[in-house]
Amino acid sequence: RYHHTSMSRLCSCSKTASDEKYQDPFQLGRKDLKNLYEDIKKELLVSTSELKEMCDYYFDGKGKAFRPMIVVLMARACNIHHNNSREVQASQRSVAIIAEMIHTASLVHDDVIDDANSRRGKMTVNQIWGERKAVLAGDFILSAASVALARIGNTTIISVLTQVIEDLVRGEFLQLGSKENENERFAHYLEKTFKKTASLIANSCKAVSILGCPDPKVHEIAYQYGKNVGIAFQLIDDVLDFTSCADRLGKPTAADLKLGLATGPVLFACRQFPEMNAMIMRRFSKPGDVERARKYVLQSDGVQQTTYLAQRYCHEATREISKLRPSPEREALIQLTEMVLMRDK
Repeated sequence: RYHHTSMSRLCSCSKTASDEKYQDPFQLGRKDLKNLYEDIKKELLVSTSELKEMCDYYFDGKGKAFRPMIVVLMARACNIHHNNSREVQASQRSVAIIAEMIHTASLVHDDVIDDANSRRGKMTVNQIWGERKAVLAGDFILSAASVALARIGNTTIISVLTQVIEDLVRGEFLQLGSKENENERFAHYLEKTFKKTASLIANSCKAVSILGCPDPKVHEIAYQYGKNVGIAFQLIDDVLDFTSCADRLGKPTAADLKLGLATGPVLFACRQFPEMNAMIMRRFSKPGDVERARKYVLQSDGVQQTTYLAQRYCHEATREISKLRPSPEREALIQLTEMVLMRDK
């Protein structure tokens, strides 16, 4: 078991060993992501001003563009590995744009399903324009992403990225259900986490590797890196729901409990406080359930255990990406795994 505070010691060793090679991923990827949001808005050419306003609302350029960043860094790392090419192909950059569009469409739909009222520190689309219009806006962003995907003109890439959309829907359905058995419950949670969060990163990484390199081994490395980073990212997100303040997070804390969801910290806490089982099965629906569950989680080692699990996934991501030929981009992708663990919002 590792405590949150020991994380910096645990995962900073690679950085000190390779200070010369250390690259800020966001600096390194910035060139390829220049005008990213303007290019997304060009994909969303719409006739009605209201729909345009809704679609542009989350594409305000204020997000960290975490997913497109991983995608362009992976593209460069695979291109260098294959033939030492340092350029990102236009089709690879398109994958980064499509990934951000699919992700944003899923946020719009998630906020409707969850009846959320804030996202990234501002009101949600459904709060401003209403649920019906928000659903349509999410659909429209998804359809524009599909058009951009078809334009790449590669059936393998279409197949890889449409898998993401299927996984998002299946993941949402998984989230609506729960399991009685404790082991099944954890497997259910990890499968939901993969489908809702990690599949997009894994398959986008795989897509750019296919476009940049013919070697199936490289495609698997890219996929495994994206999958492991994606799961770790969500695990830390689930930790922050208990440890971060709402202002920092940009959305209300204990949001998952209020939605009736048992995430990693809750499932680990349940082993120390079996009385939580009944609360999980009734999805924290009784008065006082949310507050009690939150208290149990913070009294248990649920947060530390979930953090430790995230560290294991990041370690696996690093192990995979280290199989590629050394490059600044490969180092930046390793660095990104540390940033995933250390983030506080």
